[in-house]
Amino acid sequence: MHEHAQPITVAPVQKLQGELAVPGDKSISHRAIMLGSLAQGTTRISNFLRGEDNFSTMKAFRSMGVPIEDDGQTVTVHGVGLHGLKEPGDLLDCGNSGTTIRLMTGLLSGQSFFSVLTGDQYLRKRPMKRVVEPLVRMGAQIAGRGGGTLAPLAITGASLSGIDYQSPIASAQVKSALMLAGLYAAGETKVTEPSLSRDHSERMFRFFGADLDTFDNGVAVRGSRELKGQDIVVPGDISSAAFFLVAALITPGSELLIRNVGVNPTRTGVIDILQAMGGDITLQNQREVSGEPVADLMVRSSRLKGIEIGGDVVPRAIDEFPAICVAAAVAEGTTTIKDAKELRVKETDRIAAMASNLRTVGAGQIDETEDGMIIQGVESLSGGTVTSCGDHRIAMSLSVAALVCKNEIQIDDISCVATSFPGFYELLAKVAVR
Repeated sequence: MHEHAQPITVAPVQKLQGELAVPGDKSISHRAIMLGSLAQGTTRISNFLRGEDNFSTMKAFRSMGVPIEDDGQTVTVHGVGLHGLKEPGDLLDCGNSGTTIRLMTGLLSGQSFFSVLTGDQYLRKRPMKRVVEPLVRMGAQIAGRGGGTLAPLAITGASLSGIDYQSPIASAQVKSALMLAGLYAAGETKVTEPSLSRDHSERMFRFFGADLDTFDNGVAVRGSRELKGQDIVVPGDISSAAFFLVAALITPGSELLIRNVGVNPTRTGVIDILQAMGGDITLQNQREVSGEPVADLMVRSSRLKGIEIGGDVVPRAIDEFPAICVAAAVAEGTTTIKDAKELRVKETDRIAAMASNLRTVGAGQIDETEDGMIIQGVESLSGGTVTSCGDHRIAMSLSVAALVCKNEIQIDDISCVATSFPGFYELLAKVAVR
C-alpha cells in the first residue's frame, strides 16, 4: 500500500459511448527519453506519457546531466551523445518502474562511472537476475541484494564485450537492456528469444540511426555509431486502450472509438484474443508514425465466448491479461489461460490477484494453475470490496469489471493507477452513460 491510499467506488453503467484518445505508450516514452539522451542533438517528444514510471526515467537522466524540458506539450531532450552522461550524485530511484530499472542496468553497465539503482518496496522485490546474468557475461560489474538478483543494484562502469545470448524468456526488458549495453560493447551483441517480444527498442534504435540487424526472434547491435536526435510522436498505449476495449465489449449497447492507438504487431495480442472471443473490434485509418504502426480502434459490445489462450500470443498480450481475465469472467463458457507464468512476477502476482478479486465480486469457478488460470464465465458479477495490491493494471481491470456488476465495487487503493494512466477515471466518466 502507498502511504496515501486512494480508495474509490466504481458503479455500474448503462453503456459506454463516444470517442477518446488514451495517453502515450509507456514503453515508447521510456525509450524516447533514453535514446534522446544518448543521441547527439535535440529530440522532441510529443504525446509523451506523463505517468510516474516515465518521470522516473526522466529524473534519472536529468541527474546524469542531461537537460530535459517539459512544457506540458512537448518534452525536449538535449542529447549529450553516447559518452556524455555524468556520474549521478545520488541513488537513481526508479520508483515502481521495472522498465526503468532493467533497461538502465544495461545502459549504465557500459559507462565510465559508478551508479546505484533502487526503487519502491514493490520494485525491490522483482527479479533482476534475468538482466544481471547476461550483462555480467558481457563484463558488467553489478552488485546487489540476493547476490545481485534484487535491487538496490550497484553498478561499476566497465568495458563490455558483445555476446551471443539465447534468452530463456521472451522479454523486451531483457532484450532492450542488452541492446543498450551493446551500444557500449566491443563487437556485436546478439539476443535471440524463444518467441519475439515487443520490438519498440529495435524500431527506435533504427529511427535514431543505430547500427543493428533484426532476424527471426532476435536482434544484433553493434556499438560506437553515434545516434542522432529525432522528433517523435508517441502513439497511444494499447495496454491502456485494452481497458476500454474490454469495457465496451462487455457493456451491452456500447460503441467506442479509440483514436491514435499504437498497433505494433508485437503488442496486438489483446486484439487477437478479444476478436477470437467474438469481440467486434475494427482497425481504421492505419498509418505509420515515428516508425510505429498506428490506427483508430472501433469497438462495439459483443457476446463473448470462452477460448483457450496460450503459446505465441501470450508475450504479445502479457500486460493485458488482467483486463482479459475480466472479459473471460463474463464470457459464455470456459477460458483457459496457459504459458503465462511471467504474470506471477509482474508488479504483483497477477494470476493470484485476479483470481481472488474476481471470486470476491461473484465470478464463477476460477482455478489457478502454475502458468495461468481456468475461468468459468457467468452471466453477471455481483460487486464487493477488492484490493488493487498496489498494481495499476489490477486496479483498472477491477474498475472495468464494476461497470457490469449488479452493485458497485470498492477498490482499496488506486494511487498506483498514476504509474501508467493518469486521467483513467476522468476518461471513463466521459464515455460512461449512467
